[in-house]
Amino acid sequence: MSLHFVEVADQVYVLREPLLQVNVTLLVGDGAALLVDTLSTAGQAAELARAARAVTPHPWMLVNTHHHFDHCFGNATLVGDPPCPVYAHQLAAAALRDPDRLRREAYEEMHGEQPGLAAELLNTAVLAPTHLVGEREVLDVGGRQVVLRHLGRAHTAADLVVHIPDTEVLVVGDLVEQSGPPAFEDSYPLRWPEAVAELLRMTTPTTVVVPGHGDPVDHDFVHAQHGLLSDLAWQIRAGHAGRTPAERVAAEAPFGARPALIATRRGYAELNGEL
Repeated sequence: MSLHFVEVADQVYVLREPLLQVNVTLLVGDGAALLVDTLSTAGQAAELARAARAVTPHPWMLVNTHHHFDHCFGNATLVGDPPCPVYAHQLAAAALRDPDRLRREAYEEMHGEQPGLAAELLNTAVLAPTHLVGEREVLDVGGRQVVLRHLGRAHTAADLVVHIPDTEVLVVGDLVEQSGPPAFEDSYPLRWPEAVAELLRMTTPTTVVVPGHGDPVDHDFVHAQHGLLSDLAWQIRAGHAGRTPAERVAAEAPFGARPALIATRRGYAELNGEL
C-alpha cells in the first residue's frame, strides 16, 4: 500500500486510505503540523507517517474525530517520542480507555469483509488521547488557528469537527459521508440532523468539506445529506408514534434498508429512553 497526500487548500492536504476510503487531513503551519485521524493499524499508520514526512519535516499534533478504529487505532504509531499531544472529545477518550472492547468490536465488524485487517486489529496497540475537548478548543498550529468543535450527538456521542478558518476547510469525520451511506451503529439519528445543520452554518459556497470517507465535498452536498438525515429522523418519529415495525419504516427510508433499519432501531431506543 502506497499512500500520498493531495493538497486541497493552502498547506492543507488530504490522504485517502484505499481499503476503507478513510481520509486523513494534514495541516502545515510555521514549524508545526496537525494530523486529523490516524487510520486503523500500526502498518497503515507507518505508511501514513511516511506520506506526511514527504510533505513536511515539522513535528505534528494529532486529532481524533471520534473513537472508531479506522480513525484512531494509528495513534500509538504516530504519537512519537517524546509523545505529541493527541486531542479528542472527552467521551471518545473515555471509550479509547477500554481497548479490549474496541478491538473486539472492530474485529467483529471486519472479519467477514476484511479478514486480514480484522486479524491485524486484534493485535493493534490502542493509545487513548491525552488532551480532552468539551464543546470547543482553539489550537495554534505554527501560527494557524484551528478550531475543534463538538456539535452534539450525531454519528457518535463524541464527534469532533476541525475547522481551519484561514482556508475555509472543514474536516467533519463521519458526520458526513461521501463514499457510502452514513454509519448508524453508534449513532443518534434523531439528533444527527441538528449537528449537520450547524455544519451548514459554518460553510460557504467555497468551503472544502472533508468527510470521514470518500471525496471532499461542498456546501451543496452537505445540504443534501442534511435533507436525507432530516427525512430519516422524521420517518423514525412518525413510525414510533404509529407503533410501526422498524423494518417497515426502514424499507421506505433514505440510505438503504440495512443502514436505515439500524438507524430506526437506534431512534426507537432513544424515544423509549433507552439511549
